[in-house]
Amino acid sequence: MRVGAVLLCGTVLSGVPAMAQTVPAAPPAATGAQTPPAPAAAAAPAQAGTIKSLRVEGSQRIEPETVLSYTKLRVGAPYTAETLDQALKDLQASELFVDYQISGVEDGNIVLRVRENPIINRVILEGNKRLKEDKIKKEIKLAPRQIFTRTAVRQDVARIIELYRRQGRFAASVEPKMVNLDQNRVDVVFEVNEGPKSKVRQINIIGNEVFDDDKLRGEMVTKQSRWFRLLSSNTSYDQDRLNYDQQKLRQFYLTEGYADFRVTSAVAELTPDKRDFIITYVVEEGPRYKFGDVSVDSEIRDFDNKRLAASLPIKKGDWYNAKLVEDSVDQLSESAGLFGYAFTDVSPEFQKDTETLTMGMNFHIAQQQRSYVEKINITGNTNTQDKVVRREMRLAEGDAFNSFQMKRSQDRINSLGFFQDKMEIKPVQGSSPDRVVLETNLEERATGQLQLSAGYSSLERFIIQAEITQNNFRGKGQTLRLGVNYSAYSKSIEAGFTEPYLFDKNVAVGVDLFRRDFNSFNFNNNTRQTTYSQVSTGFQIRAGVPLTEYWSLAGRYGLSYDEVGLDQATFFTNGVCDPVRAGRYLCEAIGNRWTSSIGYSLIYDSLNSRLRPTAGQRLAISQDFAGLGGDVRYLRTRAEGSKFWNVGGGFIGSFLAEGGYIHSFEKSRGPGIDPVRITDRFYLGEPQFRGFDIRGVGPRVLRQGYTTDSTTGKQILITNRDQITDDALGGRAYYLARAELEIPLGAGARELGLRPSIYVQAGSLFGITRPLPTAAFPTITDANGNVTVLPTRSALVDSAGRQLYINTSTLAGATAATQQTTTCAIGYSATLGGACSGSETNAIAFSDESAPFKESFLGNSAKPRLSVGIGVNWNSPFGPLRIDLAKALLTQPGDDPKLVTFNVGTQF
Repeated sequence: MRVGAVLLCGTVLSGVPAMAQTVPAAPPAATGAQTPPAPAAAAAPAQAGTIKSLRVEGSQRIEPETVLSYTKLRVGAPYTAETLDQALKDLQASELFVDYQISGVEDGNIVLRVRENPIINRVILEGNKRLKEDKIKKEIKLAPRQIFTRTAVRQDVARIIELYRRQGRFAASVEPKMVNLDQNRVDVVFEVNEGPKSKVRQINIIGNEVFDDDKLRGEMVTKQSRWFRLLSSNTSYDQDRLNYDQQKLRQFYLTEGYADFRVTSAVAELTPDKRDFIITYVVEEGPRYKFGDVSVDSEIRDFDNKRLAASLPIKKGDWYNAKLVEDSVDQLSESAGLFGYAFTDVSPEFQKDTETLTMGMNFHIAQQQRSYVEKINITGNTNTQDKVVRREMRLAEGDAFNSFQMKRSQDRINSLGFFQDKMEIKPVQGSSPDRVVLETNLEERATGQLQLSAGYSSLERFIIQAEITQNNFRGKGQTLRLGVNYSAYSKSIEAGFTEPYLFDKNVAVGVDLFRRDFNSFNFNNNTRQTTYSQVSTGFQIRAGVPLTEYWSLAGRYGLSYDEVGLDQATFFTNGVCDPVRAGRYLCEAIGNRWTSSIGYSLIYDSLNSRLRPTAGQRLAISQDFAGLGGDVRYLRTRAEGSKFWNVGGGFIGSFLAEGGYIHSFEKSRGPGIDPVRITDRFYLGEPQFRGFDIRGVGPRVLRQGYTTDSTTGKQILITNRDQITDDALGGRAYYLARAELEIPLGAGARELGLRPSIYVQAGSLFGITRPLPTAAFPTITDANGNVTVLPTRSALVDSAGRQLYINTSTLAGATAATQQTTTCAIGYSATLGGACSGSETNAIAFSDESAPFKESFLGNSAKPRLSVGIGVNWNSPFGPLRIDLAKALLTQPGDDPKLVTFNVGTQF
């Protein structure tokens, strides 16, 4: 392949100079390079002549007549040196020819000899990594089968460099080359040197006296390039961002009272190595002003000017703050909107006094007619039925306009989750000044989810989940759900359906079917072992109606069958639950029972979003009565509340509190037995109480085994928590509160789906009856007074339940088995269970020994537990992930703190 000469170098790209005549330049044979044509003086006639004949030589693709059309030469016309020189300039301007000459000037037989520009065979990009080839080729003009021209090459080089500058790569360079091919064709090659991304090395501010440079730099979007900002995109130079930062500086000073502040100049200088920029701002701060008299001048009769002025956030004597002025305008506009004035014109009038340094404010409200909703336009809902959106609107056509109801409608539509975030309802002028059209432009999002996932949870170890959900079934806003969950400690299959508007009435109904298999567990020698299993099968029917805009009432009925059992191989002896092995409290939980319950919930909800709220509050109280038939009778009461608010600067604050109590209507089932069964109680810990392990708070029984001290040889209790059996018993009462602050991040982190927060939590679980001790172990005391706790042994029985004894006599001809054990307390029998003879007293046969332990009942206290921590939610590419680092500051004996928790899943 023959590589052509560099096209863009020196003065070549500055344009080919006009010339009187050109002659072809032969390319060097070794390299095949092609050079621009060199000018040569035309042999001009001594005097004007007449063109006798005119022809074109060398044209291949272009017709001779077309070549002649670019000049003014014609047969029979006179010619001079000037007309011939102009003909050459005209051929050059056409950009169709790489070489052109005129001969025959002596006798008037003019010959135009031309060599056409080549045709482009390919356009090749080399060295581009940061910009993909398809993105560059969309911007350049050269393309295959087009005519090659140097002007087009120069323009495309400039376009490619501009693309890289938009990415902040000001050191990028492009070297164009061409490769000569046969049949007058060429390949055009753009060799790209992308260079590093140009960073902002330094931001200098001149003229600031009140605020230091660091403070002002902190108000800017552009940041200085430093090692700790490695992942930030704000350290690269951007001209648009430079202009925006000037506005940010002005906004900052205006909020601090400096009404005369201005940026006199902003200069960005590229360093000599073209790698970085140095930005310099020159500012004039001016004096600081305070608010003067504040008044409202309203032409609308419904308004009381003095009361409106008193309600504004700005007060006389406060430092001037332009943000408060904007807030005052918005507040007056919203107040007018509440009275039905949709397009109120609120004009702030500034009265600056440079002597007293005060800024008087008068807000003028122009006369306006009340507005009525003429029409509600809903567009963009291709799948969702129109009525699904309209039934969330708090305004109807013909109603008086109300800005609060419009905002409420917007929040309710966003809370559906059917459309993209930040949907806004915009009021526009209707057919007359007192008519308003509400434009609702929607952009639908996918509402169906089909997920197969596998993951790892610190709660349940490995998890496999499969779930299909359609939150907008048939476009009617219905919810259809089917899910399967499998892990080491829980298995479930659930199906549910919800109709939010039954027969187009504001009545929601739903039904859920479920089968849940849950295995409770404890820790024994740092090993998680299953204790009791609970299999629940049942259904629940739900219904709800709104009482007011914010209050709603929901009712439900549920029926379930619970099967609670223990592993017989681990916790049973002689076919009966052994309290020494399992614990008296677990043996009492065994059994099958029906639970028939009816309940209600009274809810107040003013959150601006049900998915990710940033403002508003929610309160709920619910009660469920079990005893409408079935085997259990209790009243479960729960109350919860939450409040969210925008703290400012992108920070979102929230406070959540909840509590509950269970009252049993059953008679006592015996001493030390709580009337509320262990499977019906509340539990508290991870994940709702961060800083504690799952079920790590509240009443529990700890079993401490004994070991021998290697130094003294004495028997001592095991104190390592990982080697202590821990059974959480739950509670009949609990409370929990959490204050949390969500921390805003930069645009890059938000795009990754990162949402960090800090929080503090307090809560407790308590209120059950103290269980009776499981066992009393025998002890012996040696001569030195050291007490040793001995194991217990259980008597053996045969398959018929008869007590077995150790045979102390010998029976001739008897089998080995009958020689060892017998059902005879005295004497012996020829066969097991046969007639007894003899007078010797036999010893009772015992089963395996049960190691001694100390049993402690702990944690049954209403005293608060307290934890603080930081957590991060991340919508990662392999699924949602939540990591928490929480430290328990206040605990009670028996509680199980946990520092780090996480939950992650992945799709496959």
